[in-house]
Amino acid sequence: MTISTDEDVVALKRIGSIVASVLREMLEAAKPGMTTRELDALGERLLERHGARSAPRITYNFPGSTCISINEEAAHGIPGDRVIQAGDVLNVDVSAELGGYFADTGGTRVVPPSNPVKTRLCYAAREALNLAMKQARAGRPINGIGAAIQR
Repeated sequence: MTISTDEDVVALKRIGSIVASVLREMLEAAKPGMTTRELDALGERLLERHGARSAPRITYNFPGSTCISINEEAAHGIPGDRVIQAGDVLNVDVSAELGGYFADTGGTRVVPPSNPVKTRLCYAAREALNLAMKQARAGRPINGIGAAIQR
């Protein structure tokens, strides 16, 4: 998408704020004993409350409103009957549409209690993202992003 007007910027900020809010609320609500389907239903209700629609559902007929992955699931997990356990590494991706504008975000947390290895994993992933974003600039070689992540 090309951003051409101030209205485009406002609309993108609005949907971006919505997906960020939904992600934050979902990660905070995740508790041991809850299924990923239940967590996804919360995400769907939160999107609807803002008038937004799940982008994976409307674009790909995805079976959930959000993507939820646990532990060994790398990304884009399909919500279902899997029960969230204490100590799980939980990843939630929220993508949504509002008024023809799309935004996407994701986040990971360890469902308490954590352990040092899982805490370090989340920290290292966030650091890699921050370093990669510093490399993603106009005029810089693309391979700098991968090199920053690898370091």
